[in-house]
Amino acid sequence: MKTSFLTALLAFLAMMNGLAQNAAPDTLDCGYNFIESRWYTEAEDLELLRLYEGLRVADVSDGMDRAGLPNTGLVDPAIHPAWIDYQSLSHIIRGVALTARYVPTQKSDRPEPGEDFSGWEGHFYGNFSPEAFVPLIHKGVVIVIDDVEEKDIGSIGSNNILNWKDHGAVGVVTDASARDTDEVGLERVPLYLRKKGRGIRPGRNELESVNRPVSIGGVLVCPGDVVVADGDGVIVVPRKVAVEVAGYARKVLDGDKSARRGLYEKLGMPLDQTVK
Repeated sequence: MKTSFLTALLAFLAMMNGLAQNAAPDTLDCGYNFIESRWYTEAEDLELLRLYEGLRVADVSDGMDRAGLPNTGLVDPAIHPAWIDYQSLSHIIRGVALTARYVPTQKSDRPEPGEDFSGWEGHFYGNFSPEAFVPLIHKGVVIVIDDVEEKDIGSIGSNNILNWKDHGAVGVVTDASARDTDEVGLERVPLYLRKKGRGIRPGRNELESVNRPVSIGGVLVCPGDVVVADGDGVIVVPRKVAVEVAGYARKVLDGDKSARRGLYEKLGMPLDQTVK
């Protein structure tokens, strides 16, 4: 399996190199995407996610090792859970990536003299920094947002994250910031972020793309990749190896649960959900 994956990867890289060399200037002048993206149906995603039920970041990391991808997919540990639920572990994310990329804006950061602020704000939201990815959300989706980490921007807040959950999202991962984090914790929407923010999007960032490859904490995330996040951090599994990795990870988890269950019983500890 490892050999076939490496062979396919080398063939893909060779193909992309050929595209880069042969792309005509009139193809490149308005922008050109060299990494192919694909979107999957809700049924396809949910079928894949069944393989990841109960798996931890540690299990998936071990699975990536066994699939020949050590140190691949492990997101910068600075990206951490905004809140943790040690009772039901409801902060854990197991989902399929829907990506969005926001970039710093070059547009005015305030209304023109005499212009109504609310009108300017609404126009900016609607035309430059919208949430165009929302119609793509379906059950099992984790929204992965590549944002402007250098600025104090609360692109994610207690209102819109709850709306995304209502559409079926299982959680959100961003390499930047979010605001209203107290309320997000009370709402129990899983959120992984680099830091807390306060400012609104208008005048600070613009939406650059939806469902294109993004970089989160030093890791490439493509639409359709599997994302697992818990108290240990975040890991991303390329879609092409997601089934293989899940199989390896399941064996790791089963062995760990069995061993720990024995220790629980020996120590007279009540069994919790992690060993049952």
